[in-house]
Amino acid sequence: MKIAVQDTPFAPGDEVEAFTKGHTEMGAIVTFSGLVRGDGGLTRLEIEHYPGMTERAIRAIAEEAQDRWALGDVLVIHRYGPLVPGDPIMMVATAAPHRKDAFEAAEFLMDYLKSRAPFWKKEYGPNGEDWVAAKDEDEDALTRW
Repeated sequence: MKIAVQDTPFAPGDEVEAFTKGHTEMGAIVTFSGLVRGDGGLTRLEIEHYPGMTERAIRAIAEEAQDRWALGDVLVIHRYGPLVPGDPIMMVATAAPHRKDAFEAAEFLMDYLKSRAPFWKKEYGPNGEDWVAAKDEDEDALTRW
């Protein structure tokens, strides 16, 4: 398991290649990479977090995913600091013997990261700056788990 909360950029393709190596016993690798959207004239996104607390929270949910699904490995990367549209902001990868477990665990992790991971986001655009509020649809996505 690898959990990384970092201010440095990452290359999703490189991460997938590294994650896939050595998993010859796994039949499925599922990956998701989230990018900063530039919709609404967004020019910059700044993400804050509490070091230590954030990593512990993400590790706990990744361990829960491993308990719920037959996973061989989990990768979660999440950026913090200033980001611009097009930057990779996060990545989830799961490895499992079968695709159903890999897909479901990846979706579970993404839903958690979107709604409950302890990050605070501030958007900058044509109308100034504004903290990003939680969205009902993100919270609703968690109810299926």
